[in-house]
Amino acid sequence: MANTSRKTTDSKTTDTEQKEQPGPMAVLRAAQTQLAELTGMTAEAVSSFERTEEGWLLEIEVLELARVPDTMSLLASYEVRLDPQGELTGYRRMRRYERGRSDPHNK
Repeated sequence: MANTSRKTTDSKTTDTEQKEQPGPMAVLRAAQTQLAELTGMTAEAVSSFERTEEGWLLEIEVLELARVPDTMSLLASYEVRLDPQGELTGYRRMRRYERGRSDPHNK
């Protein structure tokens, strides 16, 4: 019985650890999906991604206004914060720009 109980405990620990620490791809997908649901805008790309002490920090490029020609469409970079489980805890728009223009934005 000790082995059965130990195996159950080990598998629960493993399941909990996996739930607490999703992989980078799962975090990227979750962040894009959650931001799109909250803003109603299309997340086009993740331009930066970092694990922090509080969870995850990403910068996601979002299509804010589609225009013709496409090079005139307005995009925005959003800073997105997620907890260690990959749940969105906050976001803010960092900058807005036209698709066809380079941005002299420096951090």
